[in-house]
Amino acid sequence: MKLSVLDQAPITKGNTATDALAYAEELAVLADELGYERMWMAEHHGTKRFASSAPEITAAHLAAKTKRIRIGTGGVMMMHYSPLKMAEVFNTLSAFHPDRIDFGVGRAPGGDNYSIYALSEGNQPDVYHLYEKFSTTLKLIKGDIPNNRLYDKTVAMPNHIVLPEAWMLGSSGQSAIQTAKLGAGYAFAQFFNGDLSEKMIKLYKEHFIPSDFMEKPQTLVCYMATVCETREEAEYEGKPQDIARMLLQQGKAPITLTPKEAKDYPLTEFDKIDIERNRNRGMHIVGSAEDVAETLLKEQAIYGFDEAMICSIPHAQAKRLNVYRLLAEKLL
Repeated sequence: MKLSVLDQAPITKGNTATDALAYAEELAVLADELGYERMWMAEHHGTKRFASSAPEITAAHLAAKTKRIRIGTGGVMMMHYSPLKMAEVFNTLSAFHPDRIDFGVGRAPGGDNYSIYALSEGNQPDVYHLYEKFSTTLKLIKGDIPNNRLYDKTVAMPNHIVLPEAWMLGSSGQSAIQTAKLGAGYAFAQFFNGDLSEKMIKLYKEHFIPSDFMEKPQTLVCYMATVCETREEAEYEGKPQDIARMLLQQGKAPITLTPKEAKDYPLTEFDKIDIERNRNRGMHIVGSAEDVAETLLKEQAIYGFDEAMICSIPHAQAKRLNVYRLLAEKLL
């Protein structure tokens, strides 16, 4: 199975944002050595829980620190940026690191309303034409003239570069067909809402049109996973993420807990049901390397995706690195 990494540069308790970015570099170097396919940085705004607010900048740094792993964004949140700026950023990255850059985009805001309007300088963000924006950006990246009077008289520089791979992020399945028609890869965030379906992957593959960015359909599914030598240890390390997701779904602000604090966190019976439901929907896979590897292979057999991307946030960096080591031993 192909394995990849999604990193949000999490700021765990007792660490700083600077620490989180240094840990992202450490993880990228390890993933490169272990044989992971790619590593993407997420984009988050208006939160003190994650330091990954400028994924394209972090990607440039990580690409310079690694040798063969693909580096990219998971993803750039398109509503905040112009197609010309996105095209020039990723053309520059690809000029420095040919055949190693992924241009992954998302349609979500990646932040709260305060952040959204700050990024748009108080203007109403255009959230209704994001597929058109993606299409325009792809044309600019490869040097075509977009059918858009705002961009049809300009050029994205540098040009004549090795094209990055293009990917669209999804979490509901609505974007699968649109992504396929644009000839981009489809990345589904299973850890976000657990709604992955066989039909969704099938529709993407059936509607895929080859492009200069991707010759054949490619699908990956991103899972939250906590992996340790034993299931008991994994349950202990993974509980802070169960609680954070539960609070978010309940409309409350997520909190950052250590495993010890999470162990003693007061949960109602309804809270426990919510956590168990999320686990059953595949939003957080917890267990030994054997357990998690078996689950991922079973999911791949059911849904037919090509690649599993792993997001993991144990409290200690050593524990997080070990998640990726353990999975590599079983699946790579």
